[in-house]
Amino acid sequence: MAHIQRFDHIGITVADLDSVTAFFVGLGLEVEGTGSVQGEFVETVCGIPGAHCEIAMLRPPGGGSRLELSAFVTPDHVPGSPTAMANELGLRNVSFEVGDLQAAVDAVAADGYGLVGGVGEYENSVRMAYVRGPEGIIVSLFEQIG
Repeated sequence: MAHIQRFDHIGITVADLDSVTAFFVGLGLEVEGTGSVQGEFVETVCGIPGAHCEIAMLRPPGGGSRLELSAFVTPDHVPGSPTAMANELGLRNVSFEVGDLQAAVDAVAADGYGLVGGVGEYENSVRMAYVRGPEGIIVSLFEQIG
């Protein structure tokens, strides 16, 4: 029996909720909602006594799976590796299809975010690039071609 009914969201813990939210909104995601969670529920789920976090839930235009950004108010966040590469264990990247890869890369570059490597092309069907966004988050942007 399959237990999973659908894919709902990916959650990323960040230090600066406003700047990371602005980055993803700049790429075209929409803020579905924001809020704060604390108390028994979040303490139980996270296994962290005294947990309190602010959340922004983002969605792509037209709906679909969502991106949850969480910033802990208490306890303070624990830093990750902001220069992690794709072979480091853990969350590898968050990936989005874009209509114009170069325009998307140029837009994030204008905000100070650069490529991890370069723009690659796979079998004349997809162009892709990894961008290192705020707080070291690797964002895969790809464009269907051909």
